[in-house]
Amino acid sequence: MLNDIITTNWAEVGHVLLRGFLSLVVLFLVTKLLGKKQVSQLSLFDYVIGISIGNFAAEITTNVEVQILNGIFAVVLFGLVAYIVSVLTMKSIELRRFFIGTPTIIIQNGKIIESNLKKVKFDINDLLEQCRNKDYFNLEEIEYAVLEVNGELSILPKGEYKPVTIKDMNLKAQKQSLCANVIIDGNVMKNNLKSMKKDEKWLEKELKIRGYIDKNNILLATLDNNEKLVVYEHNKDIKDLNILE
Repeated sequence: MLNDIITTNWAEVGHVLLRGFLSLVVLFLVTKLLGKKQVSQLSLFDYVIGISIGNFAAEITTNVEVQILNGIFAVVLFGLVAYIVSVLTMKSIELRRFFIGTPTIIIQNGKIIESNLKKVKFDINDLLEQCRNKDYFNLEEIEYAVLEVNGELSILPKGEYKPVTIKDMNLKAQKQSLCANVIIDGNVMKNNLKSMKKDEKWLEKELKIRGYIDKNNILLATLDNNEKLVVYEHNKDIKDLNILE
């Protein structure tokens, strides 16, 4: 092993590192062009494009016999194709159905549509698993189940199994808003505080009321529009109980 390290062609290693860096830059730029999507949100077309671009990037990084520009052009070409398709599918329903697909009703009026199960290559165990993942262990509770184009199952429960809402209970609901992170790892986020129309003096006062003297002991503090301040301390001394093992 030591002999292999000594006889390594370090110039080739440097070449591979440079190619890897360039391929990473190109991948990043192409990904920025395509927009933000989680893996679970990818359509079949997006998935194929992603695999192809990944293969091109790996090839131009490790295969020094391949001209790097050829690989970069391939990545850019596939990225542009995906971008053009995404633009066209936003403007055309027909193209959207062709490239992206359409949702499929699996359960309708409480009844399983077997023909649609076969259409999407699902068996009954696949359906039961998807329902359990959505916290439905009894199909009797489901009015409609729709398989989205990304493979996720959307479920509409029967009326008697719907969760109770504040409106149902005739209660007055408070206005909801995003929480601002006002402290991260002991550092005060001044711009976030300002956007919430607060300052550091107000924050320090509120922290002292709650018994927090040293901000360095705070992992995260959030503030919402109702002036609700929530503090999470560092908990390095708490041991992991491994209850999920």
